[in-house]
Amino acid sequence: MDNQHMINVEGLTFVYKGHDSDLLALDHIELTIKEGEHVVIIGHNGSGKSTLAKQLNALLLPTEGKVLIKGMDTKIEDNTWKIRQTAGMVFQNPDNQIVATIVEEDVAFGPENLGIEPLEIRKRVDESLLAVDMAEFAQKAPHLLSGGQKQRIAIAGVIAMKPDCIIFDEPTAMLDPSGRREVIKTMQKLNHEEGITIVHITHFMEEAVEAGRVVVMEDAKKVMEGTPREIFSRVSELKQLGLDVPQMTELAQELRNEGIDIPQDLLTVEEMVNNLCRLKSNN
Repeated sequence: MDNQHMINVEGLTFVYKGHDSDLLALDHIELTIKEGEHVVIIGHNGSGKSTLAKQLNALLLPTEGKVLIKGMDTKIEDNTWKIRQTAGMVFQNPDNQIVATIVEEDVAFGPENLGIEPLEIRKRVDESLLAVDMAEFAQKAPHLLSGGQKQRIAIAGVIAMKPDCIIFDEPTAMLDPSGRREVIKTMQKLNHEEGITIVHITHFMEEAVEAGRVVVMEDAKKVMEGTPREIFSRVSELKQLGLDVPQMTELAQELRNEGIDIPQDLLTVEEMVNNLCRLKSNN
């Protein structure tokens, strides 16, 4: 296996067993994520994306196929602890991940459980809080923080375990717009500056714009994969799946329909402004 691969998902099928019936949640998924990548997985509720996230952290195990995290098979019980250290997980509700009454104690909780030396723990706590821009809140009580700040503390707790990869399972679903921006900025920083592989599960299309690659899920299957530009230029296909596209992509399409010469794969406000200014100066 190529050692640059952080995650290899091969023929992954997962069935939730019920009393009366079974539910196929993942249907022969193939996915490879390289070290240092930032991949966003989008799809609406019930598409299988959160089930996939839990497979990447060995919280769920394949019914068929396999999941390898840095070459470690999730089905082998002896690998579980190492897999969870390699691929940390941040969940939707930060309150469920915060365990202590002081921010820095919460961040220290994971490394303490790993039996790490106190001096090294101190260093990791300081570095992790800096990485999420929360150093000034070290002595604060988590319950006094905003939703976005709490989620950044939960992320710091995962970073302190020194994972190579962090899986974010809808981490902004319960946050207001400013909290969402804080968390997305933190993810980008971890990816660009710390080289941490990011796998981000979301149903907010705007959050996928900055990723290196977007994977679209629908009905337990992977239905599209490509760069944000490639994926979001397929507006009508995404709409058929009941998914939105980033606002600027939608606006670009509407302007094109009105006969305005503008690229259809615009993603950000900045790109839109630049193109409109170019048109104005050309006229």
